[in-house]
Amino acid sequence: MMLHPANVHFAMVLPVVAAAFGIAYMISKKEILSKITARATLVAALAMIAAWYTGNQAGPQIFEYLSQAGKHELLEHKELGLYLAIAMGIIAILQILGCRLKKFALQSLATLLLIGAMVTTFLQGKDGGEIVYNYGMPFKAYMMEKSLKDAAATAEDEEDCDAQLEAYEDAIDEISSLSEEVDTIYGNSPKKNDDEDDE
Repeated sequence: MMLHPANVHFAMVLPVVAAAFGIAYMISKKEILSKITARATLVAALAMIAAWYTGNQAGPQIFEYLSQAGKHELLEHKELGLYLAIAMGIIAILQILGCRLKKFALQSLATLLLIGAMVTTFLQGKDGGEIVYNYGMPFKAYMMEKSLKDAAATAEDEEDCDAQLEAYEDAIDEISSLSEEVDTIYGNSPKKNDDEDDE
């Protein structure tokens, strides 16, 4: 799970670097900048493919913790990620061909396409952040609140104090289990119990 957030930073930054070299090449037409642009675009494409792959692995792990709207957003995010990975691969091929064949027009076209992919990548990154912060975390809080409300409703129906207490203990266990599952998904180390600390 934690590989995806690390990879997406490279997938967002490297196209910017490649585009900057591409623009510099379009202005100066220096061969060294042509070569740097082609190589930088290839590395950016590999980073984009890695981001798509790690996201494809991470998606199913968080899917059940999202609201219905969040699930829809995640599926769209996954689809756009695939299109970006394919597009960056094609752009890298065009850049390399333009460099090898010394075709300024081809490399310029690839640079313009790269700028378009770069802008789309920023939108994709914004979308990914919204999935986690607007849909994922609030839904976790909603699930905790639901567990407590269910416990309160069960306790109201019970006359025995022990049964009421058990309803709340079950809710606490359910919330702890949910928190542990989410922590595992996000790669956070589990918290030690006080009993374990005493040992």
